[in-house]
Amino acid sequence: MQRRDFLKATSAGMACMLLPLQGRAVPADTLLSAMDMRLKKSLADTALQAAREAGATYCDVRIGRYLRQFVSTREDKVNGVVNTESTGVGIRVIAGGAWGFAATSDMTPDAVAAAARQATALAKANSGARIAPVELAPTPGLGEVSWKAPIRKNSMLVPIKEKVELLLAVNAAAMKAGANYVNSSVFAINEQKYFASTDGSYIDQDIHRIAAPMSVTVIDKASGKFRSRDGLSAPMGMGYEYLDGNAADKTTLPSGVIVYGKSYDMLEDAVAAAKQAQMKLKAPSVKPGKYDLVLDPSHTWLTIHESVGHPTELDRVLGYEANYAGTSFVTLDKVKEHFQYGSPQVNIVADKTQVGSVGAVGYDDEGVATQKWDIIRDGKLVSLQAIRDQAHMLGLDHSQGCCYADSWSSVQFQRMPNVSLQPGKQPLSVADMVKDVENGIYIVGDGSFSIDQQRYNAQFGGELFYEIKEGKVTGMIEDVAYQIRTPEFWNSCVAVCDGRDYRLGGTFNDGKGQPGQSSSVSHGSSTARFNGVNVINTARNLG
Repeated sequence: MQRRDFLKATSAGMACMLLPLQGRAVPADTLLSAMDMRLKKSLADTALQAAREAGATYCDVRIGRYLRQFVSTREDKVNGVVNTESTGVGIRVIAGGAWGFAATSDMTPDAVAAAARQATALAKANSGARIAPVELAPTPGLGEVSWKAPIRKNSMLVPIKEKVELLLAVNAAAMKAGANYVNSSVFAINEQKYFASTDGSYIDQDIHRIAAPMSVTVIDKASGKFRSRDGLSAPMGMGYEYLDGNAADKTTLPSGVIVYGKSYDMLEDAVAAAKQAQMKLKAPSVKPGKYDLVLDPSHTWLTIHESVGHPTELDRVLGYEANYAGTSFVTLDKVKEHFQYGSPQVNIVADKTQVGSVGAVGYDDEGVATQKWDIIRDGKLVSLQAIRDQAHMLGLDHSQGCCYADSWSSVQFQRMPNVSLQPGKQPLSVADMVKDVENGIYIVGDGSFSIDQQRYNAQFGGELFYEIKEGKVTGMIEDVAYQIRTPEFWNSCVAVCDGRDYRLGGTFNDGKGQPGQSSSVSHGSSTARFNGVNVINTARNLG
């Protein structure tokens, strides 16, 4: 067993396992309740009044109730069932031209008023060190409004017994198909968020997300070698209907791999994972060199995330993230000059309104209605990602609605919206794309990656790799990773399939900030082709 393989096989499950530990453990039926709307408005008004009386010129209040459930299994056993709840109030103010923030889990008027006064006192203290006063882009007061995720089946209403039965059936199916080890999980989130501000908004939101990570491992007992294949699901901003396995929402690729859209057949994927992991044991190792890459959306989402999503965050461009995860090769001048980020086939949008995505909400954590806007248009960089106190830096008169905090106890700041490669404008199927490739590699699923501190040089692996020769997928290969320089890579994009192939990938665990926060984000694309990309053999690189 090699360390990198072990980490890859276990990282998805462990990442999800960490999230439910935020908050206190509660009985499952607690996940079915909601806070009283009158109480939330009363507490918000108490905070707003206390902040004004203390000298704040602006105040926003976030009352959050964060509910999580995690069900985990391995082979024929249940590893754990965890239900958590975290509830409290976060208050952000401007006083003396500076920000202040305080939070409390004590849901009483006195405690909330005290937190508002504390936030104001901190802002006044911070004002002595500020260079320039906070400049907020205007946003209209909306009065009382609400937004609910358009789910069909609330995951919290589905009995734990039903979830356990599904996961154990998935594990059994994989074992029957030849797996030696299987881990499978269902992870459900419900965020009940209430926002109020001195602008005159009172916004109530009910947000739902679901993920079903899985990892299947097979062992060659003669050699001791093993291979794993993770599930090809994506975290989604949906309810339990995502696990209904609707046959109409899946596609068989030219490689024979079945991929899924807004419905996931976990049983079917488990059987395929076991068979494909066995194929990986026998697959020949890739020959290093230049290849044309055909990248499935289940893979491309991570490349988009790292080489477009993060580099175009305005705070990273300005250097604010240098300590945590680097800065960006993108500069404000590149935006003004409409830098040639990619080929004319590359159109990338930010969109927090996208139905089914894990980043979809009606309003961000500054009370701004979420939006869709171009980041790269016809290959040219045209915008970045900005919130209320950053908008003026881009010459904007409005926030782009991408401010977020992962908890009531965390201060909100600029976070990546859903950032997606748009489908090609001309009809093009995956089969038609493949038949024009003379010497290429078809990559399905995400894998390990590394990227430098400016998001410029990077290396990406994957889950499944297939050789393409003279327009035909000839068979599976192994040990593939490709190296990129971000602008060169995106300028090598020669084709993107049309909207029939568009699918979402994403993560629950996008880290940023100090102290660190985690957010959920989706990235969509259709299958895309990149010509002349450098491919290395990862097994040979081990020495």
